[in-house]
Order: sequence, then C-alpha cells, then structure tokens
Amino acid sequence: MAKFGLDLPDYPWNQMAPYQKQAEQHPGGLVNLSIGTPVDPTPAVIREALNRASDAHGYPTTHGTLEVRQAIVDWFDRRRGVPGLTVEQVMPTVGSKELVAWLPFLLGLGAGDVVVRPKIAYPTYDIGAQLAGAEHVAADSLDELDADTRSRVKLVWVNSPANPTGIVRDVAELKKMVDDARALGAAVASDECYAELGWGSWDVQRGGQAVPSLLDPRVSGGSQELLFATYSLSKQSNLAGYRAAFLAGDPEIMPNIINSRKHAGMIVPAPVQAAMAAALADDAHVEEQKNLYRARRELLLPALEKFGLTVEYSEAGLYLWASAGEDTWTTIGRFAERGILIGPGTIYGEAGNGYVRVALTGSDADISAAAERLSS
Repeated sequence: MAKFGLDLPDYPWNQMAPYQKQAEQHPGGLVNLSIGTPVDPTPAVIREALNRASDAHGYPTTHGTLEVRQAIVDWFDRRRGVPGLTVEQVMPTVGSKELVAWLPFLLGLGAGDVVVRPKIAYPTYDIGAQLAGAEHVAADSLDELDADTRSRVKLVWVNSPANPTGIVRDVAELKKMVDDARALGAAVASDECYAELGWGSWDVQRGGQAVPSLLDPRVSGGSQELLFATYSLSKQSNLAGYRAAFLAGDPEIMPNIINSRKHAGMIVPAPVQAAMAAALADDAHVEEQKNLYRARRELLLPALEKFGLTVEYSEAGLYLWASAGEDTWTTIGRFAERGILIGPGTIYGEAGNGYVRVALTGSDADISAAAERLSS
C-alpha cells in the first residue's frame, strides 16, 4: 500500500501532556506559563476596525489592500527605523508561523540547499527546511560552518529578539550576518515579532535603545537585496486569534513570492487586513500592553531566582530563559508539583538541554499566584 503523509517529527508540545495533568491536580489550579498565547483583550480600536470590515462579500487580495500595505510601510518607518520601503515590497501573511514554515519552499529551495537557523531556536525553522526538501543546520554564525556546507547555504534565519532566549542582536552583529550571507549569495530572513518588547537597555519607554531591524539602513547598507523581515501582531496587539502578520523585503524577489502565494491561495481575510491597518496605526495600545508585561516580568523574575533558577539573556520578548543546573524535565516536574506548567528548553534544540522557558503571558492573577508558589 502506498504511504501517504509527510515524515515530520511529532509535534513537540505533545510531550507536555503528563506534566499538564500533574499541574492540574494542584489545589490552587493550573497556572499555564508554557505557551506564549496572549490572555489580555484585543484592543477596541482593532475590534472596531474588524467589525466595520465584516461585510466582506468579495475575495480579498493576496498582496493585501493598499491600506494595509501603506500601514506596514509607515510602521516600518515610524517604529523600526526603516525608511524608503514601497507598498510593492510588503504583504500580509496568515500569521508569521506559516511564513516561517513556507518561506524556504517559496524561495525555491530544495535538495542539497542549506537553511541555517540559530542554535537555540523555534522548531518551525527546521520544519520549513524539511517541507522544501532542504537541509537545516544550527549555527549562530556562518563562520561555524565547514566549506562544503557554506557553499550550499541559501537561507539564513535570524531571530532577534529571539524565542526562547530573548537574545537581541545589535546593529554590528546583524550587519556581519548580512555581509557574510550576501558574500555567499544567500538570503537572510529575520523573525522580529518581539521587537516592540525590549527590556533593560532595549526598553525604549525606559530610556533604552530600539531593537534594530534587519532592514535598518545601518544593517542593510540601504538596500533590501536578499533581505526579508517578518513581523507578527499577535504579541504586541493581542491578535494571535486573527493570524495577522506581514513580510517585507527584497523588491526583486518579493513579486515571485506574492505570485506563488496567489497560486496557493495563501490569503489573509479582508476583515483581518482592515484590523491590521488599524493596529499598525495605533501606538498607544502597544505601549499599554507592554506596561502590563513589564509589571508581570518584574514580579516573576525574582520569584524564579528565589526558586533557584538563573535567568539568562531574556533581554526582550515574552519569556524568561532560565536554568536550575539540572535536567530540563526535572525542573519541569518541580514546577508541575506547584501547579505551574512551563516550557522545556529541549524543544528548541540540543543547546536547550537543561533550560526552561517561562512565559509572561499569564493574567495578573496567574503571574501573582505563580510568584507566590515559587517564593513560599
């Protein structure tokens, strides 16, 4: 009998099931800080835009309405320090995860080609390479690769701020990645969906500097050639359920990506496109949401340290990357005993062994409960 289906690994979060069952037995109930799904309300300005656009009787365009594309261009200029993009260089996507998974395929990669991703990384970078039939390699610099592998690199993923570690790459680091990749004729794609959520020296609202984009002229040299940046509104605007994200980049390659997506029917619904335009035009709700996450972070971080964990990096984003100096699953189990579910670092590659990821995306009540349980 013919074999059908893709030979992909089991969905990694399935291995959390027994720990969730254990945590649910806690007398105070489960506090789920494992997956970073937003819990706060979607801002009214966005929901109102969605409602106004709900009479969507015609097919939406794959490339996106002029309104949403102009909003993306304006947002890159205003918030990310990237002037000069055109509405032809940007497009909405059905969340950023599908873009990450399908970009190698959309770029025409295949057998023998190499996709490079960070050593500690979101698993979908590897899945994207597998879906295209390409190889995936974990490296934080192209200097780490041997000559044969370097010669076959076609796509380099950058994730800054990073999931799960919260590492932020500065302008000099990003520029080296761009220069090294361009020297090989390889494209660079940057997953930047936590860029508005910088902490410490990257916290703009507290006097820090803005997290740089791959498309920043200081990084790109003023050209988007071979460069792509993807961004999601899920985190900053509580739009995870809308699947609202976008891609910007190389003006020569983008038309082919758009055309391929048209053939495949990868289209963001018209009401969601309208909601995206409203979200991108309103900065106030982003700062309000960031204030909530900052307060939760300031409560949870010392509680983790009191519980014996060392928090590393975590310079931006919605997670605390930490280690108790023991096996990952031992730490997961100790948290589950206290009714707290957290994420295993092992999901993010071999370099994640011994680490856990704790999400800030709990309600104020849940974050307070977790901090109390860990501190008592």
